[in-house]
Formats: sequence, C-alpha cells, structure tokens
Amino acid sequence: MRLNVRRPLDSPLICGALGVLVLLAAEEAAGRLGLFSTLQFPLASTVLVNAAELIVDPDFLMDIVATVLAWALGLLLTVVVAVPLGLLLGSVPPVERALRPLIEFMRPIPSVAIIPLASFIFSERLDMKIAMILYASTWPILINTMYGLREVDPVAKETLRTFGFSPLQVLWRVSLPSTAPFIATGIRLAATIALILAISTELLAGGSEGIGTFIILAGSSPDAVTLTIAATFWAGVLGVLANGAFVRAERRLFRWNAARAGATL
Repeated sequence: MRLNVRRPLDSPLICGALGVLVLLAAEEAAGRLGLFSTLQFPLASTVLVNAAELIVDPDFLMDIVATVLAWALGLLLTVVVAVPLGLLLGSVPPVERALRPLIEFMRPIPSVAIIPLASFIFSERLDMKIAMILYASTWPILINTMYGLREVDPVAKETLRTFGFSPLQVLWRVSLPSTAPFIATGIRLAATIALILAISTELLAGGSEGIGTFIILAGSSPDAVTLTIAATFWAGVLGVLANGAFVRAERRLFRWNAARAGATL
C-alpha cells in the first residue's frame, strides 16, 4: 500500500514564502555589494525594520483602519448592487441586450481617470472612496454572475418548469446555487480591485486618513523612500490577507464545485 506523503515544497504557502525570502535576500545582497544606490532603493532589511515600526504606530494603524473601512463598505455595497443586477441581466435577455452597449462603454474606462471628477461630486472622502470602489469593483462580479447563469444545466431548469415552478423559483432553486461559485470568484477579484481603488483615491484625492494619505505625507519626510515602501508593503499584506481569506471561504463553501471541477480534468 502506497501512502501519499505531502512534502513541504508541495504547499503553495511554503513555496510562496520561500520565493519572497529569496527575493528579499537577493535584493539585500545586491545592495550591500553596491550594485545599486541604497539612497534610491533602500535595503530590504531597512524597509522591514521601518515596516515593523509602522505597524505599532497608532497613527498608521488608524490609517489602516480608515482604508479597510472604506474597502469593506465599498465591497459590501458592490455585492448588494452587482449580484442582483447580474442575475437580472443574465436571466432576462432583452434587458441584457438593452444595457450591453452601456456596459461595454463604461467597463473599459480606467477607474483612476474619473477620480478627479468624483472629487467634485463627493465632498466626503469616505463617500468618494466607496463610490469609486463601487464603480471599479462592479464589473468582475457582474460579468461572472452573468457568465455563471449561462453555465447552468438547462435540463435542470426545464425539469423544474415542467413541474410547474415559476421563473423566480427556478432561479432560486437551480440557477443561483449553480452560479454561486462564479459569484464568489467575482467577489474575490473585486476585493483586490476595491483595495487598489481605496488607496488610489486616497493618493490622488487626498484626505486626512488612509494608507494613501500616509504615503503622500511620507513623501515630505527625510526617509521618504523608505517610509513609502514600508507603507506600500502593508498595503500588499492587506491584499494578500484579503485574497487568502476569500480563497479559503470559497474552498469551504463550494467543496462540491471543486470536486466536480477536478473530476472533469
């Protein structure tokens, strides 16, 4: 009997951590060997020390809280708006055909490009960040929801219709459960976009709090480059944690979908 022994390097987490360590070690070694100026690009050890100091700084922690609050509220509002809209467009073809030109026109517009316009419309910075997150994060959820509805088994839907179930009952009992994994993937992608827009709005529109605001203020300090990279490091950590949390949630909630996908490979 052959036992399946899981080796450490089989773990994506361990491999990812090793990759980051190798990259940091290479940057540290190159800097100490004088291959680039540490004034323009600080050593990895210097950045990590500053990052450790930032995470215990009460002011910076409040900036993180402000960014995470805008991210969470914006993402929640996006889910509330985009999922029902995606279900409507995916279930009612005439509505989808009527709104498709508008969607295709708005979707390619860079979200960052309309931040100056949003600054004139919204006086409150939190409202502006939420609005920008809503605009940018709607598309992955909307498109994934519509795509998921197209993948629903037509035989299952027709069977329920044969037994007299209404269109709403078919949507609730068959279409929505089958589309849920696609919606979850859209939400995970939207979570990353939402974080990017929250920080980008803080950077371009200013304000009194947030990681982006901290980066702007750090630019006028003597250690501008180091502080900027250290703050950006924590922004990246937030993104990794958010993505990891959504991936774990997807795996726990939709184990049946993962098993079915594996069976089709």
